[in-house]
Amino acid sequence: MGHKTPVDNAARKAHAVTPKITLAMVLCGIVWAAGLGAANAATAPVAAPAITIKYDPAALQTERGAEQVYNQLANAAAELYPSSSPHWVPGQVREWREQSIARAVMTINSPKLAAVYNSTVRND
Repeated sequence: MGHKTPVDNAARKAHAVTPKITLAMVLCGIVWAAGLGAANAATAPVAAPAITIKYDPAALQTERGAEQVYNQLANAAAELYPSSSPHWVPGQVREWREQSIARAVMTINSPKLAAVYNSTVRND
């Protein structure tokens, strides 16, 4: 049975029985606090946007499966925080995406997923 990974409060309530991962749950508060000191920083979202992803927990037993779950998280983050240009992502949007992915990876707590995340972060 696949896991649902909610990224919003409504999805979390609707799928309370299945394990879930909250992507960007606390991100809004973190980005807001970080943006207070920067006069030219983009305004943080008022309410953190949300997406629910599904993944098979067994997929996290292999590197390939962990890469697929990581890609789902990255795609969800890109959907949550879109860029107006396909060729350039503003720094604030990139930061929101990275924080969302990091939080989801930490919440899932899979060594293989963490390894994929770490190798991706080092290569950026």
